[in-house]
Amino acid sequence: MEEKQGKFWNFYNKNYKKLLVIPMIVLILSIILIYNFYRVNGDIINKEVSLKGGITATVYYKERIDAGELNNFLISKFDNVDVNTRILSSLGTSEITGFIIETSDIKQDELKKALEERLNIKLDENNYSIEEVGSSLGESFYKEMLYAVLFAFLFMALVVFVTFRLFVPSFAIVLCAFSDIITTLAIVDLIGLRIGTSGIAAFLMLIGYSIDTDILLTTRVLKRKEGSVMDRFRGAFKTGLTLSAATIVALSVAFIFTNSIVLKQIFLIIVIGLICDIFYTWVQNGCMLYWYAMKHGN
Repeated sequence: MEEKQGKFWNFYNKNYKKLLVIPMIVLILSIILIYNFYRVNGDIINKEVSLKGGITATVYYKERIDAGELNNFLISKFDNVDVNTRILSSLGTSEITGFIIETSDIKQDELKKALEERLNIKLDENNYSIEEVGSSLGESFYKEMLYAVLFAFLFMALVVFVTFRLFVPSFAIVLCAFSDIITTLAIVDLIGLRIGTSGIAAFLMLIGYSIDTDILLTTRVLKRKEGSVMDRFRGAFKTGLTLSAATIVALSVAFIFTNSIVLKQIFLIIVIGLICDIFYTWVQNGCMLYWYAMKHGN
């Protein structure tokens, strides 16, 4: 095992400049994917009703129903509308308790009538509830959340530059966080995940998750003097990878066992972001920092 680890670090030591090309290619491909998504859909994310406006209907219905089939029924009945159906189950079990329908194109009365026709039941306040978000209110939420992400990123960058006061290491940390968020967003678009306010909050949290291992790495390599650069780098790698792996495992388990749609969205986005962060921290930021440390004789 030690011999294999030695070969890995020897390879890293000899090829760290070449390895920098890989994350740059991935970042460029991510930007292209997001641009194409924007060109087709008119936005960089697939928004839920909470961000674009519309209605959210909750039906308490214990008989098993296929969400895809119900989606297709509504799409065919209302001429190819945008609709999303999610099944609800009780906490800790797989018992069906009902379903949620989100749509921006169907009126409340029309949706209720269609559901009564499909389910062959009478919907009232005991088994049916509906919430409406105006399009202007949803758009306002969306803009405010985007501003929050932007300002959080800018203040994070400011703190990093003030802390280290070295352009290249600080730039490497900020670039890593930016790359992580962009690639996570590209993957979210690729898998077709619909983003609500909770999803935007997950991207906010991801900013913090993205820089913790980068700061650990930079502090270990530049501010500590014992051992060689490679020794300090390897120590930071073991600690950082352990932290990231533990968080990924914990959130993956939480994602599997929670029945909350909101929590599932948050956990999934953060897990995707942490996996991307491992790649960008130890290939992109790691290579840039190692190159800088070797050049300046740290």
